[in-house]
Amino acid sequence: MALGEAHLPPGPFQWPIIGNIFQMGDGTRPLYALFADFSKTYGPLFSLKLGSQITIVASSPAAAREILKTHDRSLSGRHVTQAAPIHYPFSVGFSADCGESWKYIRSLWKTELLSLKAVEAQASVREQKVKEMVLFMGSKEGEVVDVGTAMYACVLNVLTNTLFSVDFLDFEGKGIGEEVREGVTEVGELINVVNVSDLFPIVKGLDLQRVGRKRKEALEKVVSVWKSMVEQRRKQRMMMEKKVALKRDFLDLVIDNGFNDGQINQFVTELIVAGTETSISTLEWAMSALMKNQNALHKLQNELETKIDHHKQHTLIKDSHILHLPYLEACIKETLRLHPAGPLLLPHKALETCQVMGFTIPKDSAIFVNMWAIARDPNLWEQPLEFEPQRFLEKEMEFVGSSFEYLPFSAGRRVCLGVTSAIRQISLILASLVHYFEWSLPNGMDFNELDMTEKSLLTLRRKVPLKLVPKVRNPTLFEQLMN
Repeated sequence: MALGEAHLPPGPFQWPIIGNIFQMGDGTRPLYALFADFSKTYGPLFSLKLGSQITIVASSPAAAREILKTHDRSLSGRHVTQAAPIHYPFSVGFSADCGESWKYIRSLWKTELLSLKAVEAQASVREQKVKEMVLFMGSKEGEVVDVGTAMYACVLNVLTNTLFSVDFLDFEGKGIGEEVREGVTEVGELINVVNVSDLFPIVKGLDLQRVGRKRKEALEKVVSVWKSMVEQRRKQRMMMEKKVALKRDFLDLVIDNGFNDGQINQFVTELIVAGTETSISTLEWAMSALMKNQNALHKLQNELETKIDHHKQHTLIKDSHILHLPYLEACIKETLRLHPAGPLLLPHKALETCQVMGFTIPKDSAIFVNMWAIARDPNLWEQPLEFEPQRFLEKEMEFVGSSFEYLPFSAGRRVCLGVTSAIRQISLILASLVHYFEWSLPNGMDFNELDMTEKSLLTLRRKVPLKLVPKVRNPTLFEQLMN
């Protein structure tokens, strides 16, 4: 080991030049599980060397606190692979550092899209799109439904109405944005891909053409969906006199603020990737967990029936109800504990060399926080592999807070801006699906047979699509909803 690396956190033996590449397996075992195994041998803060890239992994609340709070300023860079399509200065999640451009864009997004005031202003759009999804599910009573596709359409349409004032998809997955989900999946795959140039920068020039081609193709597939909308809206705005009074959506705002088409494409791509992937991952896992845990499902249905007096006041679960449903919130928190959308969060990068827990973290190190391992640690959680929402009625833990045992949305400068929006949306969709329908598996399968295999893209997803058969629970109530 070189003298300058003498105080790195412990880790497995490193071979010359290639480092620990051979210890990373054949790619079939996900990184978060592999890293969890390493932490059992080398401790809560360990190091690897993948080619020339030093990688640091934190696997305990204390180590996570050091990285995300104590040394947040020094370790708040973003490690992004060469192939990642979202790799530009006007990014919130993937900017190289937290500089002035990042602060400006982050402030704009927070004020216009993701503040509490903005999220509450979007309530009617969320309610309308969820109602449309519920009616679609009702029309498919007794049929097998790809639940993930329908939920994706709902989540995407809420977002695209906020951005463009239009729907992109119907609940069968068809529409002007039909290629968006495929393109977003490719973006997620590219962000996860480690290329030769990531491990050995000396070959960056040789690798860049191949990497650049993949990146360009993925972005073009996504951007092509709204490219003409941006062009048409820009022409419309140029012809208007009272632009401020006529602002309808986020596209009007960014056009009027002078952003060019390339920057707008970057904003929208990132917002769609971030705004759909986390929500869909969480919703699919929440529905899956509730199907396999019928006691929790019935408890949630009972809370909804008790707290929401539909017969006297409402036929539709409203956004305002969500704040008064503690067991629903506990179910979502428990889902994010067992199946965190970002099991390793998004990787950080050391902007400068610093000392963490007595070890040296060199500048430019890639840094991972293994949320998946922390959330399944038996020393922190009783029966950690069981779906037990009740634990979050007994533990005071917020989605974003000071508890480093539970970090589904990260912490510090890089904390997810869209927490409030995501949780409101997830809560409304999950509550509606559970309240209005009974669900069964195709061909009379038992829920114990439900495949819960994971696959990791940009987020932690189900390997097998969730397909269920809906049955309306209360036909009278549902008929009122249709009118």
